[in-house]
Amino acid sequence: MTAPGPEPEDAPGLEPGGSVAPGDTPPDAGQTSGLSHPQPIPSRAPAVVALIVVAVLVLGTAAFFVLRAIDLL
Repeated sequence: MTAPGPEPEDAPGLEPGGSVAPGDTPPDAGQTSGLSHPQPIPSRAPAVVALIVVAVLVLGTAAFFVLRAIDLL
């Protein structure tokens, strides 16, 4: 199996040993990175449950203070 991209002897600007000169850009090569399969989409249920719990706590606290204010009148 050969490496992607141009053959080393055909690529301009390479020094002996295959390295590039300082400041030079290496030859363009194909990309082999990426996902092998689609990633599963995580469930949004925990976030929705947490949001509902926070909303109930906020509304309960607000109701408590409103009822205390009405009781003081």
